[in-house]
Amino acid sequence: MLTQRRGELGRMLTRHERLGVAVQSARQMVKPAAFGQLIILLVFTPLLMLEGVEGKTFVPMGATVMLALVGAFIFSFTFVPAMTALLVRDPKTVHLGPDGKAEEHETFILRFARRWIQPAIGAAVARPKVVLIAALAMLGVGTVSFMTLGREFIPTLDEGDIAMQVLRVPSASLEQSLSMQMALERAIKAQPEVETVFSRTGTAEVAIDPMPANNSDSVVILKDRKDWPDPKLPKDELIERIEEVASQQIGNSFEFSQPIELRFNELISGVRSDLAVMVYGDDFDTLQKTAEAVAAKLRATPGSADVRVEQASGLPTLTISVDRFAAAHYGLSAADVSEAVSTAIGGAEAGRIFEGDRRFDVVVRLPDDARNDPSTLAALPIVSSTGVIVPLSSVARIETAEGPNQISRENGSRRMVVQANVRGRDLGGFVADAQAAVSEVALPVGYRLDWGGQFENLKRAEQRLGLVIPIVFILIGVLLFMALGSFAEAGLVFACVPLALVGGALALLLRGMPFSVSAAVGFIAVSGVATLNGLVLMQAIRERLQAGLEPVAAAIEGASSRLRAVLTTALVAIVGFIPMALAHGAGAEVQKPLATVVIGGLLTATVLTLLVLPTFAAKAVKHRKSEGIED
Repeated sequence: MLTQRRGELGRMLTRHERLGVAVQSARQMVKPAAFGQLIILLVFTPLLMLEGVEGKTFVPMGATVMLALVGAFIFSFTFVPAMTALLVRDPKTVHLGPDGKAEEHETFILRFARRWIQPAIGAAVARPKVVLIAALAMLGVGTVSFMTLGREFIPTLDEGDIAMQVLRVPSASLEQSLSMQMALERAIKAQPEVETVFSRTGTAEVAIDPMPANNSDSVVILKDRKDWPDPKLPKDELIERIEEVASQQIGNSFEFSQPIELRFNELISGVRSDLAVMVYGDDFDTLQKTAEAVAAKLRATPGSADVRVEQASGLPTLTISVDRFAAAHYGLSAADVSEAVSTAIGGAEAGRIFEGDRRFDVVVRLPDDARNDPSTLAALPIVSSTGVIVPLSSVARIETAEGPNQISRENGSRRMVVQANVRGRDLGGFVADAQAAVSEVALPVGYRLDWGGQFENLKRAEQRLGLVIPIVFILIGVLLFMALGSFAEAGLVFACVPLALVGGALALLLRGMPFSVSAAVGFIAVSGVATLNGLVLMQAIRERLQAGLEPVAAAIEGASSRLRAVLTTALVAIVGFIPMALAHGAGAEVQKPLATVVIGGLLTATVLTLLVLPTFAAKAVKHRKSEGIED
């Protein structure tokens, strides 16, 4: 505007004239800029509605973007016009075109883009049927691409190390567990990629994480990839090799994860694995059989790993049943026999030891090997009140059997959990296949299944976004109609959104990334940019129609005039997201899908919007040419 005014007057502008031009320019941009900002703010609103883990991750991002947009809007209509009027110098020479408008200086990139895109716009406007077929074909390709994408909650972070939970039979003592764990650690540490291994077995003195003595939590610290024999070795293949080596240690079963991921899963779903199937019912044995049937179906599903049923049975139980008649024959009561057994196994206080101000109880009981030996217990002497000494086997029946290791309940119902990790495929696709397979299991009457783990979070996020996003798009449509005053033109601008989604879906497919909440955030962001670019193009076309141009000429010239704005918006965003798309540092796995969707979406949205929207805008406004267009 400053250049245009300078060319019209043929002299340098005074400060007062420069400020006047700045104010006039700002007033002209208030309405379109306000509508554009409202659209972008509405687009990011769904991020504020997320809950749970996804809310903690993306709500700060959405709030930051929205606050930054509000600040930029205020800044652009206060500080920027004033500084432009005061600091931007007038050009020494101004060249006016045939239409009386000042010719703008263009960079090499813009001249190159205009040389190729302007003829393409003209060719597209002249062939609307070809453009329609091409656009529909792209939408079809994008839809098919999106349908073939896998689904997961949030991309798994590569923490660099491996967490391994080692499970043994419930009868394993602490000494046995430690011996088996040391042998296991030596086998794992022999791998060239492993730096060291440390473990925790049983429950610590301060029991913040209770765990039986037969279980161990191990962390496998890996070397830097540059020190690996094959730095390009996928981590999944390394885990498979470690699992193969560990499986040679008899008596252990394993569950592999990552240190933070393991705790993350445990905190949000109560299990340490990616997926959990909860079996509810009343009878313990029936629960066990049903859970084993479910586990068998999960093991047969491609992508399953570390499938196991929680250790609900297998705990050795010693049962001593007093024969009351035999005990009475020797002058003993059931209480006398129980007290003797309790003292022998559990111990009885025999005195105290004092060390300064501290005192300790002295407890007497049988040695550990004797307490665990039924034959030794059978010879335990029982003294009657009359002084008769009889062995325990004469007044009681001693039996050993396996009993329940744990009985879990939830909401008043007995529960048994089948856990599984997903390796080598997306979580959503695995769950879909697993649910189809598990549905073949015949559940007894009164028994039911629930699915949990990260899949539950994915389902919740999809339901939340599926409710909020349609409402937001309806509000965006209302804003577009208010800005343009035509349902047809608002629909054309709104059609830019699926053109952007096509590129995002194709980009995810080409990079082998599944759809996730992170990718959904990228789709939300690119939808706003595509809508804003479409609105800018449509308003430029309407301005040309007001000037009396034919619809076709107005469409071509309007699109050409906004080429700089549309390309600049797209290129700035693409260049800004390239580092995120190619990042390999901590947390890059979460950023990559978002950046990939934005880059791919903007590439297709920019090209297709410049070709498709002017083509159909020319037809949509023909019938309004004679009526004129009101602001």
